[in-house]
Amino acid sequence: MLSTAPSLTDAAAEPSSVAHRKVPLWAALLVAAAAGGLLDLSFPAVGWWPLAFASITLALCTIIGRSIGGAFLVGVAFGAAFFFTHLVWVGTYLGPVPWVALAGLETVLFGVGAIPIALAYRWTDRTRGRAVLWFIGVPLLVAGLWSIRELVMGSWPYSGFPWARIGMSQANGPLPEAASWVGVTGLSFLIVAACACLVQWWRAGGFRRMRGILPAAMIVTVLVIVPQFPTGDAGRMDIGWVQGNGPSGYFDDRTSGNVLAAQTAATDPLLGEDMDLLVWPEGAVDSDPLTDPATARRLTDLAAQAGAPLLANAAIARGSDVFNTSILWDGQGTPQLHDKVNPVPFGEYVPDRWFYERIVPDFIGLIQREYTAGQNPPFVTVDDVTVGLAICFDVIYDSVIWDGAREGAQVYVFQTNNADFRGTDENLQQLTFARMRAIETGRAVVNVSTVGTSQVIAPDGQIIDGAGVDKAAAAITRVPLREGLTPAVVLGGVLTALIALGAITGLTIAGIGHRRHHHRPQTARGASDA
Repeated sequence: MLSTAPSLTDAAAEPSSVAHRKVPLWAALLVAAAAGGLLDLSFPAVGWWPLAFASITLALCTIIGRSIGGAFLVGVAFGAAFFFTHLVWVGTYLGPVPWVALAGLETVLFGVGAIPIALAYRWTDRTRGRAVLWFIGVPLLVAGLWSIRELVMGSWPYSGFPWARIGMSQANGPLPEAASWVGVTGLSFLIVAACACLVQWWRAGGFRRMRGILPAAMIVTVLVIVPQFPTGDAGRMDIGWVQGNGPSGYFDDRTSGNVLAAQTAATDPLLGEDMDLLVWPEGAVDSDPLTDPATARRLTDLAAQAGAPLLANAAIARGSDVFNTSILWDGQGTPQLHDKVNPVPFGEYVPDRWFYERIVPDFIGLIQREYTAGQNPPFVTVDDVTVGLAICFDVIYDSVIWDGAREGAQVYVFQTNNADFRGTDENLQQLTFARMRAIETGRAVVNVSTVGTSQVIAPDGQIIDGAGVDKAAAAITRVPLREGLTPAVVLGGVLTALIALGAITGLTIAGIGHRRHHHRPQTARGASDA
């Protein structure tokens, strides 16, 4: 019996007026701005993760059929609504200039990144008669171009700012387990691909072509059902962590030693208890123990009382350079050091200071820090346990996390100082990264902050222990250790490169095909199209 049910081929072969529709520019700008607002709501503090899917789908619809200029404007409308809302906390302690500068830069880059996506839709419009290309090839191309935009924004300029990646919006939903297989970039790619598949289905006729929704449904189903990649049990470690709640903000009223005193006082209840490691947050020591004998003696005494090495953090001078450094201190030998890999531009150093002093001298004059980027590997060793490290915003950089795991890290410690962003969403947004890193690597994470929120996160992303904001807290938590590498750690860099290479290759091929089609002689084109 011959089937009369519509196939994917049928869905793509029949021309649809929807496929050619272009949202008027004024409406596209409004919808794009609304979509940007929805994306912000998908991240903490609100954290309504399904809104990311709605946001991306709407954003893609607004860009179809646009010119280069129109695509840029639509991308800017989306980017402005998202970044100026999502990053409002940036201006908390240095005023509106860094907020406007960072959000403005991200907005422009987002707008530029919309242009290749618009070209991809324009150059692949003739694939309507080829089901595989229409329903699968085009969405994969669009997802790859979106991922390239995230990669560029996360690496340029000045080491980039990979803060608001689509994959990270799903940390509190049912999908983050997939990150253990494909990494955060891979998760972003699959989410955008699912949304792009949905758009192609709608362009092919929507509910009149129900089989066209299968690719989107399959991607979402895989994302939902895939389990976290298993890592092996390697024992337990008792880790003491201390949130001192001292005056650790850049402009807090304090004198030298106040932060160290607050940390020491908050640590007192743990002294005499059994632990394998004592952890303090970023900036917990406000003097250099490598050059200040009094500070060195205090840390040595504290480690002796704790019966465990102390993982602290301080600004450390070596030669003419100053580093934001994690220090494993036991007072028995040379401390183990790890320097922050990516100091924050215009926060921990000023790139091209001579240039920006000419533009905004008053603002630049407020920033006296000049940290140097670290080069040493992100881990320390406690007895026979390797502890992976990330200092504050280093948690957003894939390479720092992957390097720690590849060096044998069985647990992670993330030290951070959120004091400059009290009362903002920055704290919860950063915790999203910490949770996703636990899932991605299959490792427990001890995320300890100066003023909160501190959390101990299990390898599956569940919260084991923690403390809220603006209070001193200390605890000893038994933390699971894990061994073995997830596919995300092993293949993350390769997969990222393949996504980028595939998207660039696909766009190039589509452009060549489009150009050839539109430059054929009219007679030949007419015969072909007949």
